[in-house]
Amino acid sequence: MDIYFRGAKKKKKDCLGMMREWWVQVGLLVVPLLAAYLHIPPPQLSPALHSWKSSGKFFTYKGLRIFYQDSVGVVGSPEIVVLLHGFPTSSYDWYKIWEGLTLRFHRVIALDFLGFGFSDKPRPHHYSIFEQASIVEALLRHLGLQSRRINLLSHDYGDTVAQELLYRFKQNRSGRLTIKSLCLSNGGIFPETHRPLLLQKLLKDGGMLSPILTRLMNFFVFSRGLTPVFGPYTRPSESELWDMWAGIRNNDGNLVIDSLLQYINQRKKFRRRWVGALASVSIPIHFIYGPLDPVNPYPEFLELYRKTLPRSTVSILDDHISHYPQLEDPMGFLNAYMGFINSF
Repeated sequence: MDIYFRGAKKKKKDCLGMMREWWVQVGLLVVPLLAAYLHIPPPQLSPALHSWKSSGKFFTYKGLRIFYQDSVGVVGSPEIVVLLHGFPTSSYDWYKIWEGLTLRFHRVIALDFLGFGFSDKPRPHHYSIFEQASIVEALLRHLGLQSRRINLLSHDYGDTVAQELLYRFKQNRSGRLTIKSLCLSNGGIFPETHRPLLLQKLLKDGGMLSPILTRLMNFFVFSRGLTPVFGPYTRPSESELWDMWAGIRNNDGNLVIDSLLQYINQRKKFRRRWVGALASVSIPIHFIYGPLDPVNPYPEFLELYRKTLPRSTVSILDDHISHYPQLEDPMGFLNAYMGFINSF
């Protein structure tokens, strides 16, 4: 018996030794690969994205550089439209409808919010919807347009920034924007009907795990996560996905995604303030909706929207259009917006 137990003990010890040796080998392989990955430079900008950056400008907000586009369109028109992009992308989301907007408006303006696109991405930093709204106000002061009546066109994350700007306008606070109209699109303005993606849930609530996940994020993870929010016939090409990823990776933006995602928690906390602002103002409000959106699903979202905002008008695009309507159906989106703008 003693011989049996000694043999079993030796066998167990040998197995443990082999396992430790295997883990050492895995570690020797993984560590340099991980180290190499963490030092991979961001992808080069495509010619189109490089042109977008070159045609834009920067202004400084509290020591931080903010990227923006400002195009002069129709001469003699007093109309100004400011475009507010969504998460996790940038002002480049609007490029497919940009020229069409310049045929209707005198000034077409868009910015990359702090932490997005070509704007600075400080870390650590407490990113908030309130700060992003203040940056929009600062940009219009920088351009000398703070006293002009502004049309807001927003998407996703930008919808919530627009709601905060609307709240400030409603309070008639000095130095705030004077908003002429607001058009929202496919954003989680109601926390109860918002369905964030699994990766978003993990990152916003990941605690100690979030910094690890953000560092391990790559193009494969990003593209597999984002593609399902597009319609089956309108999904972006690989080059378009690379443009989006290049904007995120610029200035190590993948490392601040978990901080930016706190906007989901802010929506819940300040629901009364932001939904109340939409429900209580008298300016024209419109919603352009891609109904296949898994993030703001039909019909729950639309039913709540119409119940909460009965005076708002709505444009529902084709039933295969999803979360990024301005990219998936730019002509339909532009026609819907022009119909709204020309209605008052």
